[in-house]
Amino acid sequence: MSDDEIIREAREAFELAADYEAENRRDALDDLRFARLGEQWPERVRRERELDGRPCLTINRLPAFIRQVVNDARQNKPAMVVHPVDSQADPATAELFNGLIRHIEQSSDAEVAYDTALDFAVTGGFGYFRINTRYAGDDAFDQDLVIERVANPFSIYGDPDGTAADSSDWNVAFVVDTLPKATFEARWKGAEAVDWGADSYAQLTGPWLEGDRVMVAEYWRREPVQRTILALSDGQVVEASVYQAQKAMFEALGVSVVGRPRSVASHKVTQRILTGAEVLESVDWAGKFIPIVPVYGEELHVDGRRRLRSLVRDAKDPQRMFNYWRTTTTELVALAPKTPFIGRKGAFETDSAKWASANTQTHAYIEYDGPEPPQRQPFAGPPAGAMQEALSASDDMKAIMGLHDASLGMASNETSGRAILMRQREGDISTFHYIDNLSRALRHGGRILLDLIPKVYATARVIRVLGADGIAQAVAVNQPAAQASGGGANPQLAKIEKLYDLTVGKYDLTVESGPSFTTRREEAANQMIELIRAYPQAAPLIGDLLAKNLDWPGADEIATRLQSMLPAQARAASPEGQGQPAAQAQLAQLGQALTAAKAEIAALKQDQSTSARRLQIEAFEAETNRLKAMRG
Repeated sequence: MSDDEIIREAREAFELAADYEAENRRDALDDLRFARLGEQWPERVRRERELDGRPCLTINRLPAFIRQVVNDARQNKPAMVVHPVDSQADPATAELFNGLIRHIEQSSDAEVAYDTALDFAVTGGFGYFRINTRYAGDDAFDQDLVIERVANPFSIYGDPDGTAADSSDWNVAFVVDTLPKATFEARWKGAEAVDWGADSYAQLTGPWLEGDRVMVAEYWRREPVQRTILALSDGQVVEASVYQAQKAMFEALGVSVVGRPRSVASHKVTQRILTGAEVLESVDWAGKFIPIVPVYGEELHVDGRRRLRSLVRDAKDPQRMFNYWRTTTTELVALAPKTPFIGRKGAFETDSAKWASANTQTHAYIEYDGPEPPQRQPFAGPPAGAMQEALSASDDMKAIMGLHDASLGMASNETSGRAILMRQREGDISTFHYIDNLSRALRHGGRILLDLIPKVYATARVIRVLGADGIAQAVAVNQPAAQASGGGANPQLAKIEKLYDLTVGKYDLTVESGPSFTTRREEAANQMIELIRAYPQAAPLIGDLLAKNLDWPGADEIATRLQSMLPAQARAASPEGQGQPAAQAQLAQLGQALTAAKAEIAALKQDQSTSARRLQIEAFEAETNRLKAMRG
């Protein structure tokens, strides 16, 4: 298609997406302003109160509820776990995928992307993170995958026809952003600085976009295509394009095509960067999914539209009531010392100026007319009705969101630890769908990564992987067996290299939620200490494991020393002992050789002792014969 046809198609798709999401975006923006910016009074009421000099207090309790849900997810981070699916996949390569995904998450600060998306989902109803590629270094051609944060969820428009819970069926998506004109002109020299027509986006973000900035849009399009796959003689199934690109390697390994090619249905994803006048860039994306992952709040389908709701949506009215009654209480108590004086007519004519300022100034004396002095109305005390209404509004907020005092860490009616934990669990259950939706999003993000990794990391290279404990390791992947073994025939090395071929086999993943590795290690150390207290005899046997799970400087060295003091049977039963059979065999051989050497040395010493004794006897016999000869 020409640029004009692409822009026309993109405008039509954008208008549909913007119209479909308009209500969700308005409600989400209102939720954000209400819960996070504290804009909780109607503008007309606030203006009237300010003109009258009356208080207009905002006591925002909603951020505490939001943090309760978001921080619970931060403590129990979901993690992707890769599993082999077909006969060509294997557990060793699946674990390599796990380590590579951990490295991608660590190097790209994926935790920030996940936390930001969940925070927006809880506060406004939806958030996003995205997956992208970047070069491994300024002097490298290899690319790495990264997980990026979406700081402004209103910049993304999804497919209005998508129905999947994780939006994995999106065929259209837009990312609208603004750039300074200088940056725009430097990146796309000669391009016209014409804004992309996103009126609804401009209304949400405000008039500051006008002026020295240009609005551009990323237009993602996924289309069905047919691709050709080939069956190889070693059992692999690869795309025809992959085989042609690596044909020399396959031929060197003696792998050929068997059978006829097969055509299968797949998807092609294209990314285009547009202004209102032209197509600036067009990129063929390597994967089959649009790499934008939404994290939804509460999802409902009503009247053919998807409605996304936040945690605070239904709690805004109780929050307004709470603000009103607390403001009323404050106002009534503040006005109590200023209650008017009551007296008969004409009682205030003398010193009328002092009586007029009696509530604001202090006077030594004030004269009055008549037999009875004017009386001030007594203070009736704090307004009990307004205070009770404020408490009721507070309870309404807790009941609506399902987070009660125990969930917020405050004292409640529960006295036993078990009762408190059960009440906290009720709060976790009532908000668990937000954390579960994050897990769904991570599962879709993991599928995108599994689809991209064999294509981005398709060449022979050394990659960095991370273990569950955060220890890094460099691993060579996609290495031909003959090249890795120096041209020789080493079946064992060939087997190892095949395990680390990221382009072979199918893998799937699940998402597990729970405490982090550091938390689990600390818990394990605490339980071991309790076990040693109850059973001190276990200390010599598990002391190395306890030291290994502590965060002391030098804990690993202490663990190694304690392990060396274990009995032989316990040391052999340890994972380190079981994992080193070759080293054990070598130690056994060295022990046998040492025993034989000791026996030989003992035999040599015996021979030397016998020779010395024989020389002594011969010398004694010679001396005896000499004495006999002298006497004769």
